[in-house]
Amino acid sequence: MPDPTGFLKYGRQLPLLRPVPERVADWRDVYQRADGQLIHEQASRCMNCGVPYCHNGCPLGNLIPDWNDLVRTGDWDRAADALHATNNFPEFTGRLCPAPCEAACVLGIGDDPVTIKQVEVEIINRATDDGPLRPFPVVAPSGRTVAVVGSGPAGLAAAQQLARAGHATTVYERSDAPGGLLRYGIPDFKFEKHHIDARLAQMAAEGVTFVTNCNVGVDVSLADLRQQHDAVVLACGALDARDVPDTPGRELTGIHQAMVYLEGSNKVVAGKLDAPPISAAGKHVIVVGGGDTAADCLGTAHRQGAVSVQLVEVVPLPPPQRDSNRNPWPTWPIMLRTASAHEEGGQRNYGCTIRRFIGDDNGQLRAVELVDVVLGPGFTLTEVEGTIREIPADLAFLAIGFAGTQPGPHLEQVELPRNRRGTIDTDKEWQTAVPGVFVAGDARRGPSLIVWAIAEGRSAAAAVHQYLGGGGRLPAPITPASAPLA
Repeated sequence: MPDPTGFLKYGRQLPLLRPVPERVADWRDVYQRADGQLIHEQASRCMNCGVPYCHNGCPLGNLIPDWNDLVRTGDWDRAADALHATNNFPEFTGRLCPAPCEAACVLGIGDDPVTIKQVEVEIINRATDDGPLRPFPVVAPSGRTVAVVGSGPAGLAAAQQLARAGHATTVYERSDAPGGLLRYGIPDFKFEKHHIDARLAQMAAEGVTFVTNCNVGVDVSLADLRQQHDAVVLACGALDARDVPDTPGRELTGIHQAMVYLEGSNKVVAGKLDAPPISAAGKHVIVVGGGDTAADCLGTAHRQGAVSVQLVEVVPLPPPQRDSNRNPWPTWPIMLRTASAHEEGGQRNYGCTIRRFIGDDNGQLRAVELVDVVLGPGFTLTEVEGTIREIPADLAFLAIGFAGTQPGPHLEQVELPRNRRGTIDTDKEWQTAVPGVFVAGDARRGPSLIVWAIAEGRSAAAAVHQYLGGGGRLPAPITPASAPLA
């Protein structure tokens, strides 16, 4: 029974962020730890609705009202059990998910929604305060082997589910450490890497084997992996970065893909490099794009000592609140979102685009030419007369999304084509046209949310388990029919 007046007694409140001057001087988490009373009050706001739309908003089907009420009553251990029942990595999602569950919260019809994401992360914080995560090693091995290609959230979720089902599971990662974009794409100020390491230790204790510095398709062929294992799961992500090849001046030095920039910075923080290959120190920086990756570039440039940072976004300035007429609950609210990096400085330019990159005599970027635009049907752009201006730029980062999974020899080796969306087709059982080869995460659905990646990894694991003749039952999967593509 929930607190029937909790949402009346308490307003929505999030933990405080560390002061800006303090946090831009290091790479640690920008959030301060929430105290127990705050989390109790926020969990008490949950109404345990008869029809909890937060379930519909969460691709993982998290038991949100259940663990909210367990937190309200102080039963943190059972709350952690309820959380892990549907989510392998709540410490990932609690920090990185944009919380579609909160957008679908029934309380959000006429009030601020429950702080579901913060309650979630505090549950897993409490679960790990007293020691490392407890492994669940398999009791009866199946005798079957599975290869998982890619170690982002989809690959890790699939691997953990398969290992717990008794299958000998090996994860192949082309980088020097597992984690995918969690490791070298997302800055530490948003996601510290010890959270990955703790899960990897748990998974290793459960029997998962990790092979790093192994580029499948180059160091080992996908065809050979398929011969060596009873099944293969491709969880390669969607890292085929979009570019602006037709923009004049694109060839100038100083223009980089965002992920190239972020990877180098993350490796410095991880102690793998002494200095970043690309540094914003003392430079004027332009970031093209307005999503999470652009915000990550913004926060990284601040910490490296940029003179100025400007974001260029082609969309018009969003409204400060949801427009309940054109964008009613429980649809995803189109509204202005301010990340921690935006609070640290920089300028956001809406409704404009770069007409050309301007270089000096040595071919180095020195400025960009902007123009205001009106966004029309079919993403057509109409320039606004009299708005052309030039702003200084020593570096420009392209954070304009991805066009699907990267093409490469691994797909050619088993004759798996990318479809028109740049992803890999599967049947209703998550299996490709190549028997025994399955796909999960962004490689199947395109660039999407971390909750979708984990949900897809779990579902693909269930499909592999069935394919291998597994008699046990894995946690209920989503199905392609219930998983709309991004």
